[in-house]
Amino acid sequence: MQSNPLEAISSPSQKGVESNTKWINDAPRVSKCTVRPSTSADIPDITAIYAKFVTTSTATFEIVAPNESEMLRRRQAVLDRGLPHLVAELEGYVVGFCYASQFRPREGYRFTVEDSIYVRPDCVGHGVGKMLLAELISECEAKGCHSMVACICGVNISSVALHASLGFQQVGLLPEAGYKFGEWLSLSIMQRPL
Repeated sequence: MQSNPLEAISSPSQKGVESNTKWINDAPRVSKCTVRPSTSADIPDITAIYAKFVTTSTATFEIVAPNESEMLRRRQAVLDRGLPHLVAELEGYVVGFCYASQFRPREGYRFTVEDSIYVRPDCVGHGVGKMLLAELISECEAKGCHSMVACICGVNISSVALHASLGFQQVGLLPEAGYKFGEWLSLSIMQRPL
């Protein structure tokens, strides 16, 4: 995210008179977004971000937003499998999170992971999702995972574009796979080798 690249400073000595405006710092100031492993202290922010998606979008088929203790349990389940659970932090605020989970529960699937990624709505379109997903891919590769799957609910153009930009290809479509907000929604399946 970028803040206003220019700041105006008026001379305080010219009170009541139209002042000359002096521009400083003509280079854009860029807030640095960092991706790091999540901690239990991040759970309130993670829960709030996810709750917004559950209650207002079709990005997840979940109907009732889970509470903090459930989100903490889910995080621990990911970590217990030795998989990454990450957050994006911007100016001290958690603005997104992602994690990998085993694609299906049977052991034969143990080398295929599914990604889940959620970015605060006011931060979408600023590269946060791409930073999160790129780091998730890198960490899963380092852990010896063979492929990553994205199951994208409903019509989610930005998620499809994000995944495609990092090498995912559509491999399947399940029409009317879920029902939310009074409509049947498809499930698009994308995959990339690791």
